[in-house]
Amino acid sequence: MNTHNYAIVDKKIVKKELATLHISSVSLQYAFSVYESIKVISSQPVYALDHIHRLFNSAKGIGLEHPFSSEDIILSLFELIKANEIENATVRILLAGGESHLFITSEAMLSYPPTHYTQGVGVTTYQGERFLPLYKTSALLMNYLALKEARSKGCFEALLIDRNNAALEGTRSNLFALKGDVFYTAPSSEVLEGVTRDKILKAITHHSFSLSFTPIPLEGILLGIYDGLFLSSTSMGALPISSVDGIKIPMECDKIALIHRQIREWEMESLP
Repeated sequence: MNTHNYAIVDKKIVKKELATLHISSVSLQYAFSVYESIKVISSQPVYALDHIHRLFNSAKGIGLEHPFSSEDIILSLFELIKANEIENATVRILLAGGESHLFITSEAMLSYPPTHYTQGVGVTTYQGERFLPLYKTSALLMNYLALKEARSKGCFEALLIDRNNAALEGTRSNLFALKGDVFYTAPSSEVLEGVTRDKILKAITHHSFSLSFTPIPLEGILLGIYDGLFLSSTSMGALPISSVDGIKIPMECDKIALIHRQIREWEMESLP
């Protein structure tokens, strides 16, 4: 059993409780930081270089300067995996701006019951748009409030609805819709891209489905015009949605399950 007692701070192993920021830190005061979550399977980080590239792109996008290299982070990842005796877990990398610090922590890997994938999950809607959607920053107050509201209603996730009444993404996930053999998702310029989203897009075309980068209108969702919708993230894979704001919607699980299996297969094939 993983204990997750240790963390990395600026390439050094420390007790997890010492991985802290000062109360006057610019990163803490202004949420001036970027992050990535990496799945670890059999003591190997999955798509580590892809995640680090994404981390550095986010940092560059918000002008967050730092002295850390990809090699620094890879070596630190493996040092943490060894120190915490990690077999399977989720590792979070945080680049804090201002004084410029690197934090890497680990925690138990999120997993979901099989019924989530066969019966789907309920979601709510929340009016709001992600701040700087191209970059994975820690400015997540809206996401926190939307997810908190969803959970208070017994739902798994909240979909963020933009000013045009389109569902763009979840608070911690990307959103896809399916109609026939066409998968729909918002343009990359309007949502938070990520490693898993990229693998989902590749899986869709790999199986000869069509792909349309089109915002998904909430009205169409509630009228049931789509054959199915699903959420995606590193931990979720491709997770079907069964209801939106308490309204049952069509749920085409077979094609969604195919995409889910494909990205999980690629994860295992990526391991050394």
